[in-house]
Amino acid sequence: MKPRRPRRAMWRLLASSLRGRRRDLAALAVWAVVEALPAYLSGRLVALATDHGFLARRPGTGFAWLGLLGIAVVVGGWANRHVYRRLAAIVEPLRDELVALAVTGTLRRSAVLGATGDAAGVARLTRHVEIVREAYAGVLMSTQAFVVTTLGALLGLLSLAPAVLVLVLPPLVVGLGVFVGALAGMARRQRASILADEGIATEASILSSGFRDIAAAGGEFAAAAAVERKIDAQAAATRELARFTAVRTLGLAVGGLLPVVLILMAGPRLVRHGATTGVILGALTYVLQGVYPALQTLMRELGRTGLWLLVALERIVEAAAPEDADEASDVPASQLNDSGIRLRGVTFRYGLWAEPVIGGLDLDVPEGEHLAVIGPSGVGKSTLAGIIAGLLEPEEGEVTLGGLPLRELGLQALSRQRVLIPQEAYVFAGTLGENLTYLSVGVAQERIDEAVDLLGARSLVERLGGYGAEVDASTLSAGERQLITLVRAYLSPAPLAILDEAACHLDPMAEAQVEEAFARRQGSLIVIAHRISSALRAQRLLVMDGPHVLVGTHEELLARSSLYRDLVGHWDVHAIEQPSRSGAPTT
Repeated sequence: MKPRRPRRAMWRLLASSLRGRRRDLAALAVWAVVEALPAYLSGRLVALATDHGFLARRPGTGFAWLGLLGIAVVVGGWANRHVYRRLAAIVEPLRDELVALAVTGTLRRSAVLGATGDAAGVARLTRHVEIVREAYAGVLMSTQAFVVTTLGALLGLLSLAPAVLVLVLPPLVVGLGVFVGALAGMARRQRASILADEGIATEASILSSGFRDIAAAGGEFAAAAAVERKIDAQAAATRELARFTAVRTLGLAVGGLLPVVLILMAGPRLVRHGATTGVILGALTYVLQGVYPALQTLMRELGRTGLWLLVALERIVEAAAPEDADEASDVPASQLNDSGIRLRGVTFRYGLWAEPVIGGLDLDVPEGEHLAVIGPSGVGKSTLAGIIAGLLEPEEGEVTLGGLPLRELGLQALSRQRVLIPQEAYVFAGTLGENLTYLSVGVAQERIDEAVDLLGARSLVERLGGYGAEVDASTLSAGERQLITLVRAYLSPAPLAILDEAACHLDPMAEAQVEEAFARRQGSLIVIAHRISSALRAQRLLVMDGPHVLVGTHEELLARSSLYRDLVGHWDVHAIEQPSRSGAPTT
């Protein structure tokens, strides 16, 4: 993604969020004006209390004016309560949008062909989303407080002593300009700090998954050094950011304190031109109790949480649309010849110095074929399924679907062409119907009923209370979760179905019914076999023995593969029905 694109997307996101909360923004503005009442009245009431009360030897009158100021402060505090309520109504919807954005970005990055899991996504989802939420609220609050308080103070100063406005407004503008001019450099250093924070999360996640290997290889010092480099990078970025604090201090001194000095220096001249002691005290009150605190709060929020807001939000938006995920264009199904899979010279290994799990594999799975993959546990069957599904990128060779390389298909096109159901069945919060149909939105009810009956899930649907029942994955057995995901895959429009031991928790009869249904489903079927009976139902079998494979029918492999003969073992193959076209479950 180009550097400018996430920034534009970030501003569009903020603008869209604000446009959707127009009523809350209008109410916020109204309460903010009421909240600014003390800022507008403070200087004038102090001037009246001084000139017409205490200096006129009427302390009761002076205290009365100050009492009126106290009432204004109470009214402002009451309005501040409503400001916070409206602020929550604006901020919380943005937080929900950011959670969805962070999850989407993490999933997309992790689904890119050849990519590893996006460990930094955890930092974005937890730390960065909360940073944006709190910073967004702080920036909105400080900005609206600065605007209404400063405007109230300046309007009050204008009505009290217009000549003093010349001593306050120019330094205020210069101080703001100095601070705003430094924000770009501060944002760059804040971004470096956040990227370093993500780097720490990524490095820690990688190391935590290999503690045993690190200890066994004596790599503790090297592992610690890798994390220390990330920590040092974040510390360096933080130190650079701290240097800009001096610029913020300078801007605050010019905009908030210099007007006080100028008013005091111009005091004798103001008195000669008719200004009273109360007027001068009132002017100082407007600056010290209105302009200066508002400017200080604004600079503190923008210089700290504001930078976190901009950089963290830009990082979330940037990660939500990774460049790698957009490299391949979305290919229409009309450009694909069929749903056939072809592997040519495919080699895959886990690690640079590891032995190949798959070595130089050539394999053709024509459209409509039912292929079973068998072999000892840990031989690489699930790795092969991941390569065919496009979740793993081979070190060498090429995988094509319908005549096009998987990398050229794009994620959307690939997801429409294949569905992979792993051994671990994932059931999500929501209704049973939503769990069954989220890969096939808009599917007809008759089609759902047909799939449920074909795969033997009718009793499960009735037990749960129908398609509208809420699903709690913790109350389902492993086999029930697998049935839900199998129906989900069956309803998918994808012509290629890959079942990676997806029925291993079902009994043999239920597994046979599922595989028979998928075998009759239009398209191709690849089954990573859990039982030898699954292999015997396939048209062809692929036997994996280390990086070497053999492909053939049951009879051919019995003659050619000693491993296959061992796997068949004690099974009475003549007692196992071959795939039937009648739809009756095999035994």
